[in-house]
Amino acid sequence: MDILIFIVAMAALIYGADFIIEQSERIALHYKISPFVIGATLIAVGTSLPEMAVSISASAKGSGDIAVANVIGSTIFNIALVLGVVFLISKKINPDRDLFAKDSAWALFPILVFILMSIDGKLNFVDGVLFVILMLGYLLFLVTSNQVDKVDEELKKEKFAWGKSSIMLLIGFVLTIGGADFAIDSAGNIARSFGISEWVIGLFLVAFGTSLPELTISVKSALNNNSDLAIGNIIGSNVANFTMVLGFSSMVNPLNVNLSANFFDIAAAFVLSLMLVFITANKLYNKSAGIALMVVFGLVIQNSL
Repeated sequence: MDILIFIVAMAALIYGADFIIEQSERIALHYKISPFVIGATLIAVGTSLPEMAVSISASAKGSGDIAVANVIGSTIFNIALVLGVVFLISKKINPDRDLFAKDSAWALFPILVFILMSIDGKLNFVDGVLFVILMLGYLLFLVTSNQVDKVDEELKKEKFAWGKSSIMLLIGFVLTIGGADFAIDSAGNIARSFGISEWVIGLFLVAFGTSLPELTISVKSALNNNSDLAIGNIIGSNVANFTMVLGFSSMVNPLNVNLSANFFDIAAAFVLSLMLVFITANKLYNKSAGIALMVVFGLVIQNSL
């Protein structure tokens, strides 16, 4: 029964995030916010809403391991699985934007700050505030960047209605928050029934479910030859995961982080972030890079089984 509840809860999370992303884009377009800001902020932040809802709920319930493992696992899934799949299925990837010069630093900044904060074994309220400030720095970077992303022209043509958008936003938040609550309860029960630690459940089961929006959007973007959005979505989502998700979660309740016990998983997330920097630096947007990312993903699975 818990497995069924978990699946339904994850579906609610994903659909709720979709509603929020679409309606946020409608509102932004109505107020003539630039296409780049819409794509780089709302989509990246929107696809991180499931992670945020799950981790904040886990933190409030005292399940700090799930909250932290969810972020680490999402980083691993986003880079190794999502980007790996994008590279493997795309016929040609040739981003117009110089991702190494403009964006690669943000693939490393958040996880470096996380490691530094975790040396004392916990993330407290002050750490959470600093994470949120780092997110504001990232948003400032996006606003001042000269990137211009593609916009859904069909969506732009549709008539804007505040009433409809407000209702859809409300439904989206209810699904996301409610789904997160049930996902945490069922995931914890699954972990206990199988004798699996909450860290492993958060690292794989929860992280995979909350990474599905990134997977869907990035694969769809790659198939539509919009590789800038596919790769940018991953970088932006990872920044949001560390800064907003861990930031707000640690502000709700201090999070314990055992660097030595979970060294391999945290190191894997760091190595994958470093690999993303090397891929953008050398423009290795091909199937070979996808295979390399999948190899690391395989190592993570092997280590956790």
